Amino acid sequence: MPAVGAGSPRLTREDVGQAAQLACLLEVSAPKPGNVTPDAEFADARFEDFVASALAIGPVIAAADRLSVGACVLECVRATRRRTRTNTNLGTVLLLCPLARAYGHEPLRDALRAVLSTLTQDDARDVYEAIRLARPGGLGQVPAHDVWAPVAVSLRDAMASARDRDTIAREYVTDFAVTFGVALPAWLHWSGRLPARLAVVQTYLTVLSDVPDTLVARKTSALTAAAVSRVARRCLDAGGVQTEEGHRRLARMDTWLRRHGNHLNPGTTADLVAAALFTAILEYGFEIVLKPRIRTPGPCGDGADRVGA
Repeated sequence: MPAVGAGSPRLTREDVGQAAQLACLLEVSAPKPGNVTPDAEFADARFEDFVASALAIGPVIAAADRLSVGACVLECVRATRRRTRTNTNLGTVLLLCPLARAYGHEPLRDALRAVLSTLTQDDARDVYEAIRLARPGGLGQVPAHDVWAPVAVSLRDAMASARDRDTIAREYVTDFAVTFGVALPAWLHWSGRLPARLAVVQTYLTVLSDVPDTLVARKTSALTAAAVSRVARRCLDAGGVQTEEGHRRLARMDTWLRRHGNHLNPGTTADLVAAALFTAILEYGFEIVLKPRIRTPGPCGDGADRVGA
């Protein structure tokens, strides 16, 4: 694992915005089963929508040190809506904005903890407005702190009330336990062994295997989300992008997840992967994702990078 410290480059605020753009672009460019990719789209969202959204949020993320977390999320969603009419990145910006605000104080996770501990009712009000504007899938209504009701608590308290049904909400009250404890270590592991886009796929499978996707659970059921996680684990155990059997399993998984529109889209998992990529750049610099491509022997010994099913 790369070392963090004096050797790690200090990013400018413009760099931080570009790091967010790169993280989002790399995440959506990878051939992850069930997600929008360059070769697969949904009825209401295309790869180009995600590219435009990634570019749109860069200047806002760059200014995160001058914005509250809630204002940063709201401005990201507003910027996104000027480019696309579909929700492409609400979950992602909910994760990126606190990280961007925390950047500049070391260590990053301690700074993030301080940011999350001081979230206010105004942050909640702005985030609720952002959620209403983005209109994410499977939103529905809930008994306590519903986004359609007046705000009465801090953003952290609101997230605490949703932690059992939403992994991103749970990140806010666990100091990003999945981002730092599962997704980032997985990325650092796989990026040392595979080209970046393939490392993204393996990271995605790792996170999905360990953490059932709550977007899938909200759109379908917790049992279905658990089944998706089991399929991801079988793909990973078969080698994922590294083996022929892994590729066959990934292709079958992708077909299954797309069978009924995008109800089985593990979108929350994709958000967590984007957050891990962003965190990696903040911690280790751009070279962590821009290092030279690794050419490794494929399962047939041809030495080619495998990028598709």
